[in-house]
Amino acid sequence: MAARKKRSTKPAAAKRAGRAAGVPTGMTLHTYNVGFGDCFLLCWHYSGGRDRTVLIDFGTTGLPAKAPKDQMQLIAKDIAAVCQGKLDAVVVTHRHRDHVSGFATNAAGTAPGDVIRGLKPTIVVQPWTEDPKAKRKATAATETLSKSLALVRSLQEQRMVSGYVAAEAGAMLEAIGSGPGRGKFLTAMVEGMEGILNPSAVENLQTMASRHAYVNHGSKSGLESLLPGVRITVLGPPTRDQSPDIESERANDEAEFWMLQARAGRRAMATGSDESRTPLFPQARTADPTQSYSTRWLIPRLRAIRGDELLGIVRALDRQMNNTSVILLFEIRKQKLLFPGDAQIENWEFTLGKPALMSRLKDVTFYKVGHHGSRNATPKSLWKNFALKSAMPSVTRLQTVVSTKAG
Repeated sequence: MAARKKRSTKPAAAKRAGRAAGVPTGMTLHTYNVGFGDCFLLCWHYSGGRDRTVLIDFGTTGLPAKAPKDQMQLIAKDIAAVCQGKLDAVVVTHRHRDHVSGFATNAAGTAPGDVIRGLKPTIVVQPWTEDPKAKRKATAATETLSKSLALVRSLQEQRMVSGYVAAEAGAMLEAIGSGPGRGKFLTAMVEGMEGILNPSAVENLQTMASRHAYVNHGSKSGLESLLPGVRITVLGPPTRDQSPDIESERANDEAEFWMLQARAGRRAMATGSDESRTPLFPQARTADPTQSYSTRWLIPRLRAIRGDELLGIVRALDRQMNNTSVILLFEIRKQKLLFPGDAQIENWEFTLGKPALMSRLKDVTFYKVGHHGSRNATPKSLWKNFALKSAMPSVTRLQTVVSTKAG
């Protein structure tokens, strides 16, 4: 059995009200131990009918210590059992590996993503930056695009660049070996690139449901008809038109920068330049006898500098992807549950500047701590605004869950 914890509340008054008004009588939250990643299954209970289930993220970048190799398959099967074969909705806050890797499929149809696909979710909810229609619209000249569509195009170019970076970093790793920390450094870089790409999981999510909702601040979530009696508010991400700050982590003139980098990578692959060719003996370390000793000393250090530059690109991509995280607020009577994915301060700022929304967030009863506890994911103003936090245990105290790996 995959490690799972659950929280449930079904007060008698709520049950009576649920029968009368067709609203949930309670909700059970199943939290799965994926190690470093997110996986939450919300089961909304209705009197006289089946539970409604919403899966929020399913991914990991590192399983827990001593977990079996098939931990993700076990979790997928447990989700299927809890849902009794039918999943109502999948919410993917953003496309980082620690949130989507569980949706990957394989040719045999036995991967965790195949199991989730077999549950036939009614709808998949993703950030507006994943909308295929927006991507197609964003192929026109940059100057004719809205700012939001330009951002979508820039994100697509970033993902293309990430493929070239992964290939180059892999070649550098073979060339320089495991010299003073460089091998581990570049290995982390390649893994970071894979965390951004996730092609199998992304394709599965695009086709596993008949309905898709690509959401932004203030839009409908797409979950309203599936969860009667539950008020759902999309707090993030804002579009580029709503809040330019969501792209502030990136380089200046970011759209042009990423497009130029992508074009350069395409040209290199098309022309078969030296950088794109696989060496005959990739594991062999060689030295050009025509080079002086000082030159042979310099080349590995230049490669190390190049590695630093590549890692800078990885970090820029990583930060930007977090700023596209979906932020959802679920409200049912006095219960308010806040799920922010990995949203960073630039994503949050649009909500933090709205007094009416901050007033609604004041009495949040459950908070999924953002970005595994990272400092830039729970703004101090948001935390100070939570009125129910307390050092003293009580049934009304704010409950928090942080998904991370031990240590």
